[in-house]
Amino acid sequence: MRRLRPLGASTSTGPPTCTERCARLCTDTGLADVLAADKALLHWRAMRRLGDAGIAEHAVQETLLRAWRACATYNPDRGSVRTWLLTIERNVLTDIARVRATRPGDTIWDELTELTEGRSAGPDFAEHVSDGLLVAELLAHLPDPQRDAVVQVILRDRAYQDVAQDLGIPVGTVKTRVHYALRSLRQLPISA
Repeated sequence: MRRLRPLGASTSTGPPTCTERCARLCTDTGLADVLAADKALLHWRAMRRLGDAGIAEHAVQETLLRAWRACATYNPDRGSVRTWLLTIERNVLTDIARVRATRPGDTIWDELTELTEGRSAGPDFAEHVSDGLLVAELLAHLPDPQRDAVVQVILRDRAYQDVAQDLGIPVGTVKTRVHYALRSLRQLPISA
């Protein structure tokens, strides 16, 4: 029977293309360091976005696998290893969200969880109406330019750049209007 020899600290287990500037995920110690420092953050972000512990763990493993495979492509001039991993994870989470959207039958566990926790599976119509009335009432307290900016950027989920282009004003002006509008809204009482 063939015996496996233990890997040393500098033994490379990754792709043979790893270089001196790689992320060091191709070494046992480098991978262990990343796991110790960043696995909890990666898992927390995945849980927050996906809402399922099993799928979140899968996302973290896929992130680390992709990082290991692309270890040699890491460029330290563009950011830290953590930033690089978070970017890879963002792509993994986007891929998982797309798969879940195209296969709605796979999300039945989410619905079961909602029902077992006593929450309604569907939105309550009365709450939507009352929320809409409250938002309209709060927006009425804002000056027209600020209200328009908030409606476009926040409620319609449009990019600042697009809103600025439509209004014919600088992007910074749109950002300022939204900032001051939100600050004003925070100071209003809820029953405004």
